[in-house]
Amino acid sequence: MGRSYAGILGLLAFMVVIARAMVHGTTPGDALMTAWLALLVFAAIGWLAGGLAAWIVDDALQGKLMAELAPREASGPAAVESPA
Repeated sequence: MGRSYAGILGLLAFMVVIARAMVHGTTPGDALMTAWLALLVFAAIGWLAGGLAAWIVDDALQGKLMAELAPREASGPAAVESPA
């Protein structure tokens, strides 16, 4: 999830900076350097946010699964039903 967030946020930041540079008439060299730096910064932010989101979802699912399995483990092994 972190990689996809990094790619989306990085590309979005790059495109916004390029569009802003076109509106304000910035030189192409300055625009590309600023866009490249924005891509790196926002890709790092996206990677961290995506990693955190994946960790939160995994932790919540694991907690829910453990809560559902706890009563089954406490009651012991279930009897296997034979086909009638």
